[in-house]
Amino acid sequence: MLHSRKLLFSAAFLVATSLSPLAFAQDFDPDATVNIGSLYEPQNLDNTAGAGQGINEAFNGNVYEALFRLTDDGKVEPVLASDTKVSDDGLTYTFNLREGVSFHSGEPLTSADVKASIERVTAEASKSSRKKSLATITGIETPDDRTVVVKLSQRSISLPYNLSYVWIVNDAAGDITAKEDGTGPYTLSEWRRGSALALERFDKYWGTKPSNEAAVFQYFTDATALSNALLTNAVDIVTSVQSPDALQQFSDNPEFTVSNGASTTKELLAYNDRVAPFDKIEVRKALARAVDKKRLLESIWGSYGQVIGSFVPPTDPWYVDLTNIDPYDPTGAKALLAKAGLANGFEFTLDTPDYDPHPIVAQFLQSELAKINVKVNLNIITANEWYTKIYQKHDFQATLQEHVNHRDIVFYGNPDFYWGYNNPKVVDLIAQSETAASEGEQTEKLKQANQIIAEEAASNWLYLYPQIVVSTTKVSGYPVNGLNAQFFVSGIRKAD
Repeated sequence: MLHSRKLLFSAAFLVATSLSPLAFAQDFDPDATVNIGSLYEPQNLDNTAGAGQGINEAFNGNVYEALFRLTDDGKVEPVLASDTKVSDDGLTYTFNLREGVSFHSGEPLTSADVKASIERVTAEASKSSRKKSLATITGIETPDDRTVVVKLSQRSISLPYNLSYVWIVNDAAGDITAKEDGTGPYTLSEWRRGSALALERFDKYWGTKPSNEAAVFQYFTDATALSNALLTNAVDIVTSVQSPDALQQFSDNPEFTVSNGASTTKELLAYNDRVAPFDKIEVRKALARAVDKKRLLESIWGSYGQVIGSFVPPTDPWYVDLTNIDPYDPTGAKALLAKAGLANGFEFTLDTPDYDPHPIVAQFLQSELAKINVKVNLNIITANEWYTKIYQKHDFQATLQEHVNHRDIVFYGNPDFYWGYNNPKVVDLIAQSETAASEGEQTEKLKQANQIIAEEAASNWLYLYPQIVVSTTKVSGYPVNGLNAQFFVSGIRKAD
């Protein structure tokens, strides 16, 4: 049985900002160590080797940098690329590299490193979720150490954005699943698997010196332990609260700051659209109408978060409110099942990760779908099992998962993605959006694709998470939006 969990927030609950405000006019200690609590330990240290979202949180923008960066407010800005030129036909991009950049090993950044780093992501063995987004690259030339020329088979209006996912790694680094050699403001000091990952300030960093000397990501397996660590000052910040039970003890406590940022994290019931009965649109639409998503969201997050009608959050340029397509309607759901030849319902197994809030969401779905004679068998698995069974092998009927990525509707244009959705018109629209000559044209194509995806209920988009970061009032300057699960630490200040 599910219990509705109401959250009472005081004025301490802040509106969305790109960085946390200063709690007090305090002096900060530039040599402080910032302790960060997280539920997302990386599985390894290579973002092309199935490391999970934890590696982006700890390393992206901290240990590794890219030619471009997605900022916490969603803008794309140059980092290691000092200048970019695009040919009139849009098929050639020329990047000039920033001067004076060196890797943590001491070797200088060169165009050969950039070339090798892009090829790491596009390689056949790469497990990067953005691999397909760079498939238009036909060649990379390095006419000198400071210049990279990327050749495309067709226009790619999102190339700078997609390159923000490509970490620039020293070409000589070799296997980086347990080590690193980046250009970022921090080096890896230590990784104690199952416990913590420590970063140390890189004193030869080319850019602005970090506001702290070190950052330690401490990993927890459940939300209660994470909250207790913050309450006892074992950590200074919790990067993203995924279970709301403990928030009340922080929101009314003057020793803590609770920030609500702009989320891109979608909770969805993903079907394997390749297999019966989920290959039928009527079945998917029936399940969408059978779930009272407002009640689900309230039972998990109280009055926070947002019901969504598609995979596109409001922070994406092509967002349209599509919650009216398959609204809650159990009677209509039964009629759709009958139309699909399943008037007596059916039975399926739902694979759900074992961490909050997935098991609770799974129980809610089990209860809701039983009302339309659909029996749900729950199979609780670990994050590692999910990656192997679901993402790699596609061995499932349906699953729960949170998707954190920004601008990730493009995954529905890839029939080989784990959920197997395959509509040739959608594939074509998403491809056309990438070859668009303007951002306006790109936006219009993706709106059309999103409408079709929603009309066909390709997945069941349950809600958009709130993005909640909690900290002690001794720290400030941390990101609160958490786009793509990244968590920039160089601006974090800790009071003396």
